[in-house]
Amino acid sequence: PPDTKLYISQNAHIIMPYHRSLDKARETRKGATKIGTTGRGIGPAYEDKIVRTGIRLCDLLDREIFGEMLRSNVEEKNFYLTQFYDEKPLEYDAIFDEYCGYADRLRQYAANTSLIIDQEIKKGSDILFEGAQGCHLDIDYGTYPFVTSSNTAAGSACCGSGVGPTRIDAVVGICKAYTTRVGEGPFVTELTGAIGEKIQPVGCEFGATTGRKRRCGWLDMVLVRQSVRVSGITGIALTKLDVLTGIDPLRICVAYKTGSEQFSESVPPNTKVLGQCSPIYEEMDGWSENITGAKTMGDLPVNARRYIERLEELAGVKMSLVSVGPGRDETILLGSPFHG
Repeated sequence: PPDTKLYISQNAHIIMPYHRSLDKARETRKGATKIGTTGRGIGPAYEDKIVRTGIRLCDLLDREIFGEMLRSNVEEKNFYLTQFYDEKPLEYDAIFDEYCGYADRLRQYAANTSLIIDQEIKKGSDILFEGAQGCHLDIDYGTYPFVTSSNTAAGSACCGSGVGPTRIDAVVGICKAYTTRVGEGPFVTELTGAIGEKIQPVGCEFGATTGRKRRCGWLDMVLVRQSVRVSGITGIALTKLDVLTGIDPLRICVAYKTGSEQFSESVPPNTKVLGQCSPIYEEMDGWSENITGAKTMGDLPVNARRYIERLEELAGVKMSLVSVGPGRDETILLGSPFHG
């Protein structure tokens, strides 16, 4: 590999124009029953990966292989676009030329990233894997079908990086002091009134890809407990605690109820049942003091400390750090997050 700090796995699948076209066409056709995707073609790209027609970076770098795969895929996708979705067909030549240009630019970064990481681990280097999205957008353990197309629980870091699970020393779960969701799907603790409208702008809750407003609600510890279990979380990074300043009282969802059933340790997999669930809340006193300058737990108002301590009790996991503001230095570190 070249002398660079950026490497891209040769096995990485490439999102193609027909993936984006299909993604948008499907959402348009579904109307009110849409998933709420970002329209970036991620789902259709995963479909091709599973049915073994996906184009990987190593395929893109071989012009002959790329051309053959692209021609077959464009023919198939154009059939769906024109015959089922009533959309315009895509041009093979235009896509081929555009993506060959990308291949020339990306060639120097293509590498066996699994091998590179393994070599670094053997040297004793510290390796940090950062997951995408959230545990409850996981294709298997999320609020299906309102999920992403991949596994987002911590174990997916091993599959994605090519590193065995015995190499992982600690798993830090990142959790806001309240709950948010962008896009469609059930949201048991959603706040549609004044409190939710206050949290949204103060917390800058806009989708990173789409810019859509995120839906906001009270912290849902049923979701947190399931995340801790499914991802093997060893410590929690609690973020945006400062956003709750001035809200009194605070509520924490400790369980769901629907009819005669109650859920406290796991989320019901049936989305219809989940949509019928009502939250069971614990109420706590809030705080009005500005906490952005806090450097230790002792600097926090007593009610903020009580809130954190109660979350630890409910999650069954200690906090590794607490964020009290948007700045990098506005963080209270509670020991090392990376030693489980």
